[in-house]
Amino acid sequence: MTAIKKPTILITGATGQIGGAVLRNLQADDAITLVAAVRSPQKAKPFAALGIRTVLLDFDKEETLSPALQGIDRVFLATGYGVDMLRQSKVFLDKARQAGVQHIVHLGACGRDDTTVAHWAWHQLVERYIEWSGFSFTHLRPECFMQNLLGYAGVPAVVEGVIQQYTGDAPFSWVDGDDVALVAAQALLQPEKHAGKTYRLGYEAKSYHDIAAIMTETLGQPFRYEALDPKIFLENMRKTGADMAYMSCVYDNFRRIAARDIPGVEDTFDNFPEITGQEPMRWKAFIQKHRDAFVY
Repeated sequence: MTAIKKPTILITGATGQIGGAVLRNLQADDAITLVAAVRSPQKAKPFAALGIRTVLLDFDKEETLSPALQGIDRVFLATGYGVDMLRQSKVFLDKARQAGVQHIVHLGACGRDDTTVAHWAWHQLVERYIEWSGFSFTHLRPECFMQNLLGYAGVPAVVEGVIQQYTGDAPFSWVDGDDVALVAAQALLQPEKHAGKTYRLGYEAKSYHDIAAIMTETLGQPFRYEALDPKIFLENMRKTGADMAYMSCVYDNFRRIAARDIPGVEDTFDNFPEITGQEPMRWKAFIQKHRDAFVY
């Protein structure tokens, strides 16, 4: 009897927060062959210790792409946060098509189809290129990650009970990054079920004032939100040497949210139970789960 070949799934961004969570969700499934993409042999060691196959893949080194994609059937695609994502994604997808990859699960960004927020639009251009290239696909559009409350770009978001952020008093939609990873895992395991779908992922619309109130109630300590000028964020990112093309987009996003100038930023959805069979994370449970990061 001829053995049925297991589908081979490549996880890009495997050392990152979302990619790592996708990997963990799939690790125990013996119906697939799992491959983690890493940028160096050093970063491969933790995966090797777990018995997970790795390949060397660097989006900025074209010569690594074709070898990494050989024998791959499905891909979780998470590129870097910067305008380079456009070039990186195009070259990667061209090589993936040549290698015979069938299904792409793309980690995109927030927004309706007609968004004018620049970096959200960049992701939508990648979505269109995936479709144009003829892949079976699932597009993921997560709203704001709850993990941003833990910190952003290495800067803590909550210090001694004070949340310092840049979005005024406007509410907007949120999702737990672990929930995004769970949706990605389902789309990779069952591409026939999730092919052709664009999943917007956001399940609670809250302002930082709202979140501070939930933290106060949940943790039994006073928390408050201090709304800062988004220009402070831009200057802080400049000092850290961040990609300013991208951070300028984030600044504009913060500024427009505060001004309530982005249609659909409060959109929430009911698709999570159908996709995963579970309920999504809510703010109260998230705060309780990460209480050690907030109590003071």
